[in-house]
Formats: sequence, C-alpha cells, structure tokens
Amino acid sequence: MSGLVTGDAVVLGLRPARLPSRGLAILLDLVVYVTGYVLISVGLTMATASLDEAARAAVGVASFLLLVVGVPIAVETLSHGRSLGKLACGLRVVRDDGGPIRFRHAMVRGAMGIVELILTFGSIACIASLVSARGRRLGDVFAGTLVVRERVPGARVMPVPPPPPWLAGRFAGLDLSAVPDGLWLAIRQYLTRMNQLDPQVGAAMAARLADDLVARTGAPPPAGVPAAAFLMAVVHERQSRDAARAFRPAAAPAGAGAGAGYAPHPAPMPPAVPMPVAAPVAPAAPAPVAQAAPTTPVQAPRAGGFAPPA
Repeated sequence: MSGLVTGDAVVLGLRPARLPSRGLAILLDLVVYVTGYVLISVGLTMATASLDEAARAAVGVASFLLLVVGVPIAVETLSHGRSLGKLACGLRVVRDDGGPIRFRHAMVRGAMGIVELILTFGSIACIASLVSARGRRLGDVFAGTLVVRERVPGARVMPVPPPPPWLAGRFAGLDLSAVPDGLWLAIRQYLTRMNQLDPQVGAAMAARLADDLVARTGAPPPAGVPAAAFLMAVVHERQSRDAARAFRPAAAPAGAGAGAGYAPHPAPMPPAVPMPVAAPVAPAAPAPVAQAAPTTPVQAPRAGGFAPPA
C-alpha cells in the first residue's frame, strides 16, 4: 500500500503497480501501436508513390512520431491514464496526490518514454522501476505520476461470532453513542480473528478492549461475564439497533393524520339549501320607567374593573 496524503489530510491507500504488470501493459500497447503503424505505413506508401525520396522519408518520420508519441499522449490524456494495455491489466496512471493526470503529465511521460522504452529497448525503465520503492520509471518521476492497480481482489469479510444465548438482550439499555468508530473496528477485527490468536494474547486484548468499551459507555462492567462474550453481546446489540433503524418505516409528517383534519378523499359538500327568512318585526315601544325617589348619586365604575364599595 502507498500512503499518499492529500491536501485535506486524507490518506489514500493506493497499490502501486510493479514491473511485471507494467511490462505486460506496455507490451500490449506496443503491439497495438506497431500494428497501427504498419497498416498506416502501407497506406502512406501507396499514397506517396509518386513523390520523391525526401518527401516519402518526411512522411514516414512524421507518421512514426505521430503514432508512437502523439497517439499514446492523446490516449492517456483523454482516458485519464488508462491506455488499452493498462485497461486490460487493471492499471491506471494517477498523480502523486491520487488525482487524474492531465495533458502535461502525459506529455512528459511520452517524451521520456522515447528514451526509456524505444531508444534503449526498455532497459532504463526496467532499472528505474526496480530501484524505485513504488515501481516508478523516470517518466513518472519527472511527471509526478504513479501507476496504480485498480482491480484489487476484495478481502473476505468474516462474520462476527454470535454472543452466548444467556447474554441476548441483556445490554438493550446500554448507551453506545459515545463509542468511536475506531474502537468498533478494533473490536470487530479482534472478534473475527480471536480463534487465530494465542489464548493469553487474545485474553489480554479482549480485556483491554472491554475496558475501553466500558469507559466509553459509562456503565459498570457486568459481573461474571467474560470479556470476549461481553464484546460479542455489545456488537450484536449495535448491529440489532442499526438493522432496526434501517428497516424502520418512515414516520408520518408532522401535522398529518386525522387529528389535523386531513382526509385522503374529502367528501363532497351537500348543496346549499335556502334558509327561510323571518318577517320583519316592528320594534317594541320602550316601557315607562317609574319615577324613583331621589337618592345619593352612584359613581361610575373605574377603569380597572373593580366597583367601589356601597
């Protein structure tokens, strides 16, 4: 693995291509280019039969440079570092930071390839690739590129062993929100490889991981539970929670439902029925008010709403 670090402090785990795969890819590319050069040369020879020797030589040199130098540069630029040979071998040319190459990278690689691959029959490229720690030739060094493998065989994912039946559901109330992903990864790697470790080393690792997990959850360690069984039960509990969260039906949006007054198909309103209008009634004459005896005048209530005492 090549630990390339980008500007965002992200480590890229790239697998540099070595000399055998790179040599096979270059050989396939040369077969394709030489075949194309021979076919085009035959056509140009027939087309320039009426020209003189100098003109035919100039056309031959131009076609050679175009097919051996120009075409590889154009192919790597347009395909972002994947020629026909590299595509067949599962390789790709990338920058030192892991990004796709551009025209200037392909041009430097193609110019150096004339000296490394054609004039010296690949001897300089083989020596440079063997000496380099990442298998780079001189063209890669000057262009700031790296040939990596794209098709990497996937590693077999081992399942985590299930916990003992007497521990199933015992840690349902455990708070796992403060456990970091790095600790989960370490626990999973230990559980999938615990049978391959020495018993004493495995027991020590299980105890250390269990102590870290207890410190993160804030719960006291369970009495009488082995460390490995505790880790299995907690991992199983986390997997159960993740599965329940993933397959939980989506909750209804707020405000929807019968309480909010929504109906899928509102019932039609009945036609309006004219209401009977009552006949106008003449206002009644005010009743006479009896003359009351003179008393003490009553004050109007205050603005605060409280009436004064009588």
